Amino acid sequence: MHFRNFDYIFGSLIACVADNKIFSQPEIRARFEALFRTYDKDVTFQYFKSFKRIRLNFSSPLSAADVKIRLHKTEFLGKELKLYFAQSLHIGSTHLAPPDPEKQFLISPPSSPPVGWEQADDATPAINYDLLCAISKLGPGDQYELHAATETTPSVVVHVCETDEELEAEETTEVVKKPKPKIIHTRRPDYTPTYRS
Repeated sequence: MHFRNFDYIFGSLIACVADNKIFSQPEIRARFEALFRTYDKDVTFQYFKSFKRIRLNFSSPLSAADVKIRLHKTEFLGKELKLYFAQSLHIGSTHLAPPDPEKQFLISPPSSPPVGWEQADDATPAINYDLLCAISKLGPGDQYELHAATETTPSVVVHVCETDEELEAEETTEVVKKPKPKIIHTRRPDYTPTYRS
């Protein structure tokens, strides 16, 4: 068998073990390790009890391939031993990247604004001189129709408020008309203390 272009990931095997004794009994573990040390004396083992798996890390990919060919689906402790090449999956960088900064400025409290963002200047206010002229011509108590009524919409009419002097005059007349309410005190109930001797 001719091997070429071996990656470093082919230097490891995963052993699927059906018997849990290998994880708890040191003598069975020693027998298991001795089985693989005949092919590579520098092999290391990583035990994953909850997955019932053991990772075997060989010193060379050729040793791992040789063990896979010779020991795959053989018996160990009366049960079948399955060996697979360990796979590693790296998509892009091996480090976790921060999220894209598109909407980070919406987080409360806000973080830094996005790159290139600038404060928008307030627009200059638009002054409608026709509206100001029409409002200045109105006097107290007058009405001004902004929008005439149609069959489907009501009319919009502005009623000008009274001046401050007229309002103050009305308030003083209301104060004279309504007397200030008096607070009537509640009578204290009669209480006669009784002493016992």
